[in-house]
Amino acid sequence: MVSRPVTTAVSRLPDAEHAQRRVLRVLVSAQILSGAGLAAGITVGALLAQDMLGSTGLAGLPSALFTAGSALAAVAVGRLSHTRGRRPGLAAGYLTGAIGSLGVIAAAVLGNPVVLFVALFVYGAGTATNLQARYAGADLADTAHRGRAVSTVLVATTLGGVVGPNLAAPTGALADTLGIPHLAGPFLLAALAYTLAALVLALWLRPDPLLLARELGAMQPADSAPVPGDLPVPGVEKGVAAGGFVMAVAQLVMVAIMTMTPIHMLAHGHGTAAAGLVIAIHVGAMYLPSPITGWLVDRHGRLPVAAASGVTLLAAGTLAALAPGDSIALLALALALLGLGWNLGLVAGTAIITDTVPLATRAKTQGAVDVSIAIAGATGGMGSGLMVATTSYPVLALVGGLLALAVVPVAALSGNRHDS
Repeated sequence: MVSRPVTTAVSRLPDAEHAQRRVLRVLVSAQILSGAGLAAGITVGALLAQDMLGSTGLAGLPSALFTAGSALAAVAVGRLSHTRGRRPGLAAGYLTGAIGSLGVIAAAVLGNPVVLFVALFVYGAGTATNLQARYAGADLADTAHRGRAVSTVLVATTLGGVVGPNLAAPTGALADTLGIPHLAGPFLLAALAYTLAALVLALWLRPDPLLLARELGAMQPADSAPVPGDLPVPGVEKGVAAGGFVMAVAQLVMVAIMTMTPIHMLAHGHGTAAAGLVIAIHVGAMYLPSPITGWLVDRHGRLPVAAASGVTLLAAGTLAALAPGDSIALLALALALLGLGWNLGLVAGTAIITDTVPLATRAKTQGAVDVSIAIAGATGGMGSGLMVATTSYPVLALVGGLLALAVVPVAALSGNRHDS
């Protein structure tokens, strides 16, 4: 009788490395598409609500609604990923975002604010899925390269995210041709982009990174080296709390200032093209620095980069508060710093969470953490309109920057606890 060689997880690790490269290629393709869909709500969501309601005080409501919708979607995508894998979870999330985009177009045609708000809530699923995809990039990555794996997925959003806002005018012209309100035009692009992203993932995200990581973990001998992507660190609760706090604060501050910047610009005589340019620069800064951020996280540690996020967001808020309303250049620089601060916080916080949580509960925990991020974003979006209506845009920007400084002592205390 000829004995068959026993296949171990160790012998399959090269397969995991090959699968990781394929996973990253597919995720990058999907993120390029989804970035364009993500940019639609950022660029014209507040303007559409202001036009329909005739009120600046409620202009932050669209941002609050689609970030609140992303909170629910984060739970759903996280749970579906936990039970079925990343592929069905992410594809379903993007399809839901596409449905929401079509709903926004219908609301604009009908002139119905209620339908608009419901549709924006559903549209938020695309935002949640865009963020959840970064976790898929880290499932098969070893600890030493986890920051760079996350950053590879994030940077792919740059192309769509930068191109999308600059297509606000052309898609608006297309909407006019089709008899659709001008400001709903970018949501035509969002519906198409999210649908294509879902198809890319459904067809080509094979093997599923989370399911393969679990399979390798189950086959791992007790005395062998850790499987890539499954190296939890001590203090799960502390790690989840620290990583979640960093990302939630960065999201709240970023959404609050970003949401009201187009409104602020239009109030000072700038057009939608100028606002689209500034938002495009902002979105580029949110994702383009990701490779450098990932390298910094892997080279110098998660917590120092998290602290740098707070300082950068403070600089962004201060500059936005002091910039003259007629200065596109200074507002663009402020929004670029705002995007960079968010990027530093997101990559560092994601690495902290992925380091901390074991594979068995990873997807559900990541979904729960992203709920807190979405709630923070909804709070920032809704509160920003109310604050600007009662005070001013400079006050909003400065308060947001000061709030971001809370990240610095949290990162320092977490570092001390971990060292002890």
